[in-house]
Amino acid sequence: MPDYIHESLELVQTPSRADGAYLPTDAALQAKHVAFVANSSWSIWQYRLGVIRTLLGQGAHVSVIAPADRATDSLIALGCDFYPLRLEAKSTNPLNDWHCFSQLLRLYGKLRPDCVFHYTIKPNIYGGLAAWLRRVPCIAVITGLGFAFINDNPVARIARSLYRISLHAPRQVWFLNTDDAREFASRRLVNVERSAILPGEGIDAGYYAPRQNQVSGSTRPFRFLLIARMLWDKGIGEYVEAARKIKRQAPDIVFQLLGPADVQNPRAISRAQLLEWEKEGVIEYLGTAPDVRPAIGQADCVVLPSYREGMPRTLLEAAAMEKPIVATDVPGCRDIVRDGITGRLCKPRSAGALQDAMLDIARMPRATLKTMGQSARHDAIQRFGERRVIEIYLKTLRNLCRDSN
Repeated sequence: MPDYIHESLELVQTPSRADGAYLPTDAALQAKHVAFVANSSWSIWQYRLGVIRTLLGQGAHVSVIAPADRATDSLIALGCDFYPLRLEAKSTNPLNDWHCFSQLLRLYGKLRPDCVFHYTIKPNIYGGLAAWLRRVPCIAVITGLGFAFINDNPVARIARSLYRISLHAPRQVWFLNTDDAREFASRRLVNVERSAILPGEGIDAGYYAPRQNQVSGSTRPFRFLLIARMLWDKGIGEYVEAARKIKRQAPDIVFQLLGPADVQNPRAISRAQLLEWEKEGVIEYLGTAPDVRPAIGQADCVVLPSYREGMPRTLLEAAAMEKPIVATDVPGCRDIVRDGITGRLCKPRSAGALQDAMLDIARMPRATLKTMGQSARHDAIQRFGERRVIEIYLKTLRNLCRDSN
C-alpha cells in the first residue's frame, strides 16, 4: 500500500470525543460561508445533516446547491440558503452538463464561499472546474466510483478524463475507502499528496440504535433483508438466485428487498421483474420507506452483495442496530464487515458463495448472532461514528480559514 494511504489514515483517524459530545463554539468558523454541492438535496440531508447542524451551531453560513427534491424544504427550515441546481445525474447530453457548469460558475462568483464541498461525479467535475476558475477553495469527496470505473465505454472514459482535469482544483480529495484511493492513484487521476481517507459519512449511533421491540424469538422464520436501489450491480440477481436455492432446503426463510425500483439507471431492475419474483414466492418486495429502521429491526441479517461500493450507508445503519451482515468482499463492503466477527464476506457475483454465507448465518445459534450484532455496533461506533466525521470537517475548515488569513 502506498505510504500516503497510511499518512491519510493517521490524519483522519485521530482519537475523538465520544459520539454526541458537545463541541464548544469555534471563533474561526463564525460567519464563514460553507457550501455543499451534490446531485440531490436528499443526499445532503441524509448523509451530511450532522455536519450542517454543527456548522450552523458554530455560527457559520451554510449554502446548499443541489436539485430540489423532497428534502429541500427541510434544509431551508434548518437554516441553510438553498440554490436549485440544474443537474441531470445520468444524462450524457453535453448541453445539460454545460448548463450545470455555467450555473456553478455564476454562483461561485456571486456567493464567494470560503469553502465548497463537492459530492458525486458531476458536482466534483464541474464544481471543481468552476471553483478553480473562481479561485474558491474546495474539497472533493469521492463517495464511490460508479459507472466511470465499473464500465469502459466511451462515456466512462470521458468521465475519467474530466476527473483527471478537475481534481487539480481541490485543496483535498477525500475517499471513503482505500481501494478507491488506490484506483484513482493508479490511474493518475489525483495528486496523492492531497488525498485522504474519510471514515464514512458518519453514523448517528443514537438514531440507529437497537430497537426495544425488534423480534428475536427462535420460533419465527429467519429473515434476510437487502436495502438498496434495485440495480443489478447491487447483486440483486445473485440474491434472488441464492434465495431460490436456499428455499429448496429451508422454505420458511424469508428474503426481503427494500428500495426504489425503475430508477433512472441503465442497470435498473423493473417493478414488473420484482413482482414476478414475488409471485414465484422467492422474495418479498417492501417498496420504499422514509425510515428504514423498522425493517432493519425486524430483520435477523442485512445483506448487500454489491459489485462495488464507496461506503454503503445501509450496512453502517444495520451494524449500528446490532445486525450481523452478509456482504461481498469488494471495496466499501469489506471496509465495514469483519469476516467472522461482525458478519460474513463472500465472493462477488457468485450466487453460490452468497448462498453459503447466508446459510452459515441462518444456522448460527441466536446467542452467536446476538454477539455478532453487538460487535458490529461497537465497531461501527468506534470507526464510523458521526462525531468523529464532524470533527474532521471542522478541523479541515479551521485549517483552510487559517491558511486564507
